[in-house]
Amino acid sequence: MSDHGPMEFVPPFPHRPEAGLAPWALIRSARRNLLEIWDRECFELEFFTARLLTKQIFICNSPDTVQQAFVVQNDLFQRKSPQMRNALRPLLGDGLFISDGDTWKERRKLVAPAVNASRLPTFAPVMVDATTEFCDRLAQGPLPAKIEVLSEMASLTAEIICRVIFGRSLGRDAASEIVEAFSEYQRAIGQMDVMSLFGLPDWLPRLRGGGIAGPTRRIHKALSQIIASYEKDPPRDENSIMKLLMQRSETNARLTAEQLRNEIAVLFMAGHETTANSMAWTWYLLSQSPWAEARLHAELDRVLGGRPPTLDDYPQLAYARAVFEEALRLYPPVPLLSREAVRDGTVRGHKVRKGSLVLVVPWLLHRHSKLWDQPDYFMPERFLAENTAGRSKYAYIPFSIGPRTCAGAAFGLT
Repeated sequence: MSDHGPMEFVPPFPHRPEAGLAPWALIRSARRNLLEIWDRECFELEFFTARLLTKQIFICNSPDTVQQAFVVQNDLFQRKSPQMRNALRPLLGDGLFISDGDTWKERRKLVAPAVNASRLPTFAPVMVDATTEFCDRLAQGPLPAKIEVLSEMASLTAEIICRVIFGRSLGRDAASEIVEAFSEYQRAIGQMDVMSLFGLPDWLPRLRGGGIAGPTRRIHKALSQIIASYEKDPPRDENSIMKLLMQRSETNARLTAEQLRNEIAVLFMAGHETTANSMAWTWYLLSQSPWAEARLHAELDRVLGGRPPTLDDYPQLAYARAVFEEALRLYPPVPLLSREAVRDGTVRGHKVRKGSLVLVVPWLLHRHSKLWDQPDYFMPERFLAENTAGRSKYAYIPFSIGPRTCAGAAFGLT
């Protein structure tokens, strides 16, 4: 607890250097933790540039520059950074998360309708059922002295994602196999693609070692087996994402087996770890903020009265949503969004040449001293309707913003 009173809490954050780091020190720090590289001034600046080896980097850190880069000039800055592409291509192939251009446009048309907010009436009961079973399992007790909250949230979100995607429970063993392989893959990929900073092309192989080969094979094998099983014996009365993705689009387009596997991997990656991390942070923040926990429980008692929630209850759970949105502000699931300029452009009068990197950093934006009152404090009340008037939608972007905003944002938040 802080010294300022019983209703204030400043959750932990990495050390902020007093001044900018030298290039090689920055690279070393970034390979360890991307959140450690930002000095104190970065949380006050609205737009700044840096040069790292051969790469010019532009950081958009205000609502107007975020809008310029990710909305107004999205066609210039839609391509994910070389680091992102090279880290995830072995696993995701041409999946929606890292594709661009015509491939991205066509794939978005096929994938977005399957995870659109209009599907929530179908998927919300799945979330409730899986969570109820999770709570029942814990209630059978006795509870251990310590619970690995992140591990438990990962298991829960994996089960929900599997049921929503495949329309059936895979069982804890199958879900755990996929979860473990994804975690192993993410541990093996680096935070920094130094080769791209030297201007080396994408086609040049990256020195990843053997760390990603095993988990990639495990994930591809598991997903391919599930897809094959589904095609052999599809559920008749279930509106799963798999069923929706296997249908033809309005233009008669249809995903191949490999494309389907890639998009399932994208959905699993995007909807599993990010949600699990955000839920774990939410429990931590509540555990250190008894006033917020008490207000949350009071709302739940008033709205639900002890029964499981339904989608119809969602609008009445304003404080529950505010708590989660504040957790996403303080600990954004994707703290750095990076793009590569596909041709020359301009941001705030600065010439951005083709190949330069344009960054929007939610970690900075969400804690910007000019955009948020007491930005490092846990204050869910800031997201209640009466306190949001005048706030730019470009100041808070946990699901990104613009055409490449997360297709499953409504699903994840719900």
